[in-house]
Amino acid sequence: MTAGILLCAGNSSRFSADCPKLLAPFRGRPLVAWALEHIGAAGLDEIFVVVGPVELRDMLGTEVVVHNPDWASGLASSLHAGVAEAERRGHDVVVVGLGDQPLVPPSAWSAVGATDSPIAVARFADHRTPPVRLARDVWPLLPSAGDVGARELIRARPDLVRDVACDGDSLDIDTVEDLAAWS
Repeated sequence: MTAGILLCAGNSSRFSADCPKLLAPFRGRPLVAWALEHIGAAGLDEIFVVVGPVELRDMLGTEVVVHNPDWASGLASSLHAGVAEAERRGHDVVVVGLGDQPLVPPSAWSAVGATDSPIAVARFADHRTPPVRLARDVWPLLPSAGDVGARELIRARPDLVRDVACDGDSLDIDTVEDLAAWS
């Protein structure tokens, strides 16, 4: 079984606005609504949304909320929180993406999840970016601390990685300027 994990627990330190980044309007809807819609339409068996300081429950449907009390320690803690929940629920594979990537289409989530590689990474045009597929046997290899996710594992173990060409846009909204430029 394959679970989708949407990481939404960051502190958005580069985004200086009056509202949390994930709730900021992007093309008429909260930024995170786009990622939630796309992961939801990807056909994955179950979806986990890892949350931290921003309350998202009003935006969620059937997704499982995974609260990361250590969100301030960095991305690794959120990734581990999502993977731990997937393991508890009997999943063999996770496909991990970011709540601030609004234009990654369902087809990218599905394509990455459908591979049989231990690690698969979406490739949009000329660069790799989430979503990332992680099979159960690589979960113990994930970084345990810091503001890093699977990228370190991908660099350390290229023999386990497969790139998956994807349509769509890997736009990652980090700043208010990013939001204004792409809205």
